[in-house]
Amino acid sequence: MTTIILIFLMSLALSLLLTPQAGRIARKYNFVDLPSERKIHSHALPRTGGVAIFLAFFLSFAVLLACSEHTMDMISDASPKVIYLTAGALLAFGLGLADDLRRLGPKLKFAVQIIAASIAYMGGIKIYVLLLPGIKNWYLGFFSFPITVLWFVLVINAINLIDGLDGLAAGVTLFASLILLIFCVNTERFLVAMALAALGGASLGFLRYNFNPASIFMGDSGSYFLGYMLAALSIMGSMKSQTTVAILVPFIAMGLPLMDTILAPIRRFILGQRMFHPDKGHLHHKLLNLGLTHRYAVLILYGITILMGVLSIIIVHIRDDRAALFLLLFGIAIFTGVRKLGYFDYLAANKMYEWFRDVTDEAGISRERRSFLNLQIEILKSGNIDELWINVCIALRMLKFDMAEMYLGNMRGSKRETIQPERTWTRNGFGTREDFCEECVMKLELPLLDDGSKVYGSLWLVKDLRRDAISNYTLRRVEHLRRTVIETLRKLETVKS
Repeated sequence: MTTIILIFLMSLALSLLLTPQAGRIARKYNFVDLPSERKIHSHALPRTGGVAIFLAFFLSFAVLLACSEHTMDMISDASPKVIYLTAGALLAFGLGLADDLRRLGPKLKFAVQIIAASIAYMGGIKIYVLLLPGIKNWYLGFFSFPITVLWFVLVINAINLIDGLDGLAAGVTLFASLILLIFCVNTERFLVAMALAALGGASLGFLRYNFNPASIFMGDSGSYFLGYMLAALSIMGSMKSQTTVAILVPFIAMGLPLMDTILAPIRRFILGQRMFHPDKGHLHHKLLNLGLTHRYAVLILYGITILMGVLSIIIVHIRDDRAALFLLLFGIAIFTGVRKLGYFDYLAANKMYEWFRDVTDEAGISRERRSFLNLQIEILKSGNIDELWINVCIALRMLKFDMAEMYLGNMRGSKRETIQPERTWTRNGFGTREDFCEECVMKLELPLLDDGSKVYGSLWLVKDLRRDAISNYTLRRVEHLRRTVIETLRKLETVKS
C-alpha cells in the first residue's frame, strides 16, 4: 500500500511540474486550440497537456523501478502484458498527438484505435467472460476479440467526448481510477493498482491547471492515452484468472462518459447528422443550456461519477440478486435525470412512431404501401386512356383526393384555364365538377414529363383539407402515381405507333 501511495505522489508531482512546461512549448510553436462555434473557451489555449500526463505516468514508474526491486519483480512476472500494454498506449498517445498537431479523419482514427486495441488483445489483455449479477458466466468464445476491441474504442472515445468542459475529462478519469484502484487492492492486483495510482496522480496534477478557468487542455493525446489506459487497466484489474473477466464494475464506474458516448451517435443518426461529427449535444452541454455555470456543471458530473463508483463497489460486495435491483433502480434514476435534460426529446413516442411508419412505408412493408403498389400495377396494365383514367381515379380515391383533371397534349405556351380537360373526376363520380372553398383546399398541378424531354400533359389534383388532412405519405404517393402515369402513357404511345 505504501508503494501505491508513493507512485501516486510521484506522478502527481511530475504532472504539476511538467504541465506548465508543456504549455510553454505549445505557445512557442503555436500548438494551441482556437475558439470555435462548438467550443466553450473564448481565447487560444495550449493543447499539449496530454504530453505532461503521459510523461508523468511513465516517469513515475521509471523512478519506482530504479528504487524498488519488488516492483521490478512484479513487472517481470507480468512482462508480456506490460510490453503489449505499453506498445498500445504509445500508439494511442501518438495518434492523439498527431491529431492535435494535424487534424486526422475519423476513419483513420478509428482504424488506429482498433490496431491499438488489437495489440492489447494479443498481449492477453482481453475479455473472455462477462460476469453479470443474477446471470451465469457468459463465455464469449469467438466474440472475445470484437468485444474487447469495442470496449477499448468505446472507453477511448468516451474520455475524448467528455473533454468539452474544463477539468471534466481529467476529473472523471481521476475518480474512475481511484474506484478501480480500490477494487484492485481488494482483489490483491497490486501492479494494476499501482498503474491506476500513477494514472490518478497524473490526472490530478494536470487538473490543477485544467480546472475552470483552464490554462491548458489535454488535447486528443491526453484523452486517447487516458481512455486507452482505463480500458486496459479495467480489464487487467477485473481478471479473476486467465480466462475470466468481470467488466461490470469498470462499466459502472465509468458509466457517465460511456453513456454519453453510446448515445451521441444514436442521437446524431436519428437527427440526420453525421454520426461522428462533433456537436454541442452532450450531457455537459445540456447542463450549460439549463443556465448552470461552467464550474457547477463540472461539479455535478463529478458527483455522478463518484456515485456510480460507490455503486460499483457496493455491487462487488453484495454478489447476489440485490445487485441487479441496485442496478435497476440506479438505471431508472439516471434515465429520468437525463430525460429531464431534454436529451431524449428526439425519442418521443409520437416522433419514433412516425419515423417507424416512414421506414416501413419506404421499405414497402406497410399494407397501405403494398395496396398502392397493386394500384400502380393496374395502372401499368391499362390498355387505353379510358382504362388508365379509371385506374388513376381509383388510386386518387384511396389517397382521399376530392377532384382531378387530366390534360393531354403538349401544354407549353398555354394556360390550363384556357383549354378543356380531357378527363374530369370528383369523389362523386366521373365527368362532374365541384366548387371548393379556395382557402381550404390543396391544389397540385403535376407535369407529365418523360425525363424532361417529352410533355404528355398534366394532372390537376384538388384535396379538401377540411374533409381529410394530408397524411405522411400523400405527396410521396402522388409522385409515385405521376411516374406510373408517365410510364403508362409512354407504353400506350409505343403500342399505338
